[in-house]
Amino acid sequence: MADSLSIFLAIAVMALTTLATRLLGPVVVSRFKMTRALEHFLTALCSSVIVAIVATVVAQGGWREAAAVAVAAGVMVITRSAVWAMLAGAGCAALWRAALG
Repeated sequence: MADSLSIFLAIAVMALTTLATRLLGPVVVSRFKMTRALEHFLTALCSSVIVAIVATVVAQGGWREAAAVAVAAGVMVITRSAVWAMLAGAGCAALWRAALG
């Protein structure tokens, strides 16, 4: 098990990395001509990060997490609303936990 110092260092490194990307991102992007392909790449990159996070949760979780993601995906397809999809996924996980423990 990790000690508290290594956890603190990991959080600090990720915070500094996030700060650096937020501050330097616009500088780097300003050096490139914004083409349609680059715009699509940046949009897809955001989606792929979300998918990677969700896939990790589902892979490490169990049936409850898989059901919540499936419900959220279904609601997203039907309503095209990320807010309703998140609420439905969280509601599914909460109901599962209340009903099955």
